[in-house]
Amino acid sequence: VPLLGIISRLTDSEGLDILGESIDHILDMGVQMVVMGTGDQHYHDLLGEMIQEYPQQLAIFLTFNTLLARRIYAGSDMFLMPSRFEPCGTSQMIAMHYGSVPIVRATGGLADTVQDYDPSTELGTGFVFQAYDRWQLFAAVVRAVEVYKHPALWRQIQLRGMRVDFS
Repeated sequence: VPLLGIISRLTDSEGLDILGESIDHILDMGVQMVVMGTGDQHYHDLLGEMIQEYPQQLAIFLTFNTLLARRIYAGSDMFLMPSRFEPCGTSQMIAMHYGSVPIVRATGGLADTVQDYDPSTELGTGFVFQAYDRWQLFAAVVRAVEVYKHPALWRQIQLRGMRVDFS
């Protein structure tokens, strides 16, 4: 079962609006999810409701803690950043360093640093979706989960991401 990590400000600009519209579909696939961050109260409330419905699949930390963040990067199989806009973004680069495969929206620094996985060439460092839309987000997660079922392919994506030099 893949573990999907999210470390973010819990705001619309970080994509929590479209995640909120698709989180039940994602969790219904059996994915486990860990979320760390603070932000708008209605996202705190939404996540609180979701943990009641999916207590075995969802963990929420409404704080920021550097040690816990490192554990989430290192322990998650996938790292989600569905940002509306992202001028630079470093979380996706940190995630790749730890071997957590990013799932990102093609915007700003996310588009510049994550190469979409192409099954025909078996190249890429993550999963990228274009439109700021809950179904595009969900489709990217589905693609990632399907590739995750093939450990050799998944390991190659992890290793490519871990080798990228962002200096």
